Amino acid sequence: MTNFKITSIKARWILDSRGNPTVETDIYCDNNFARAAVPSGASTGELEALELRDGGKKFNGKHVAKAVSNVNNILANYLKGMDIREQNLIDSKMIEIDGTENKSKLGANAILSVSLAAAKLAAKLREIPLFKYLYELSYGTIRENYLLPIPCCNILNGGEHAGNNLAIQEFMILPARANSFSAAIRYVSEVYHILKEILSKKYGKQAINVGDEGGFAPNLSFTREALDVIIEAIEERGFSLGKEFILAIDAAASEFYNGEKYEIDGKQLDENELLQYYLDLINEYPLKSIEDPFDQKAFMGFTKLTNKIDESVQIVDDDLTVTNMNILRKAINQGAGNALLLKVNQIGSLTEAINSAKLAFENNFNVMLSHRSGETSDTFIADLAVGLCSGQIKSGATCRSDRCSKYNQLLRIEETLGEKAQYPTNFKSWKNFQ
Repeated sequence: MTNFKITSIKARWILDSRGNPTVETDIYCDNNFARAAVPSGASTGELEALELRDGGKKFNGKHVAKAVSNVNNILANYLKGMDIREQNLIDSKMIEIDGTENKSKLGANAILSVSLAAAKLAAKLREIPLFKYLYELSYGTIRENYLLPIPCCNILNGGEHAGNNLAIQEFMILPARANSFSAAIRYVSEVYHILKEILSKKYGKQAINVGDEGGFAPNLSFTREALDVIIEAIEERGFSLGKEFILAIDAAASEFYNGEKYEIDGKQLDENELLQYYLDLINEYPLKSIEDPFDQKAFMGFTKLTNKIDESVQIVDDDLTVTNMNILRKAINQGAGNALLLKVNQIGSLTEAINSAKLAFENNFNVMLSHRSGETSDTFIADLAVGLCSGQIKSGATCRSDRCSKYNQLLRIEETLGEKAQYPTNFKSWKNFQ
């Protein structure tokens, strides 16, 4: 007879993709166990749940020994004996033990590692794939067909993810007209390698160095320069811009906001000037997704831009809402954006992340699952993207194992589903899967 009661929990520190420590946790029901590791961001919102770091000299202050200890010496004792299938109760208990608004006592990294491991083990003991279990957690049932996500691939980096002069942090391509996920990720890989050849020829070997998320980091200074070279790669491969591929950016504007003006393309722009800058880009390019176009406190800027574009373009809230239901509700009420970037480590528990996604869906917001710039090989967000039927995932370039691990998991899921795997034709496709 299967035992669903938690018998032990063991955490440790491991290294993330930037070589910094992060928390990994194993959770057990007798001899059965599952493991989860949490990522870490570089460009982070001020209101994110707190990632607990030790300070001091070890790992230059970034050690997570306190968070690991909080799992092993506090959470393990409180959660022992709880039913692994009761995800909401497990997460609620950890939040209650922490007792702070932003999980600063135990650390969001400590809580999330347990939360994700619990879901993995519950799925394992139920003998169903994780994505199916996550759908059931989210919507209360299991379905037969599932929506695979459009991969939103960051193939050229600037901002905090690179050492060049580009203000925009991520330049992404989206294969939104493929007929399967496997075709989509193949299209991206082909364009990525052609882009590598073009950059090397035009700017030299140093131009094909990669940033934190696997995208190239050439010595460019202007947004249009970056978009144009990406378009060149798409067209050289024989794809049609606006058909097989559309474009997206993560501006991460808080990183180039000096408190008064936005410093971009060698200019200093106020909020209205930056708004017009984005509108001009939308008119010139098939740019269909803009993430964090303004500072993380500039709700009005998000609202004005959202009101200016049609529904074929999504304005994605990341640092603005940090996967927090209360802040997301404010954005929804103000019409600030029309899409949520979902990062489980921003909020610190699986239950809260799912609830934020559901709130977004209920209010006609798109949802894009997202990795962080400091990643691990953990593939949880791939299953969550399918489990939520969100239709979009952002996991970097088709480069580096920490990025490709998510795409590879989606290939496995597609294989498992066979004919029951669906692929989006636009950003609104998730509506048919709720």
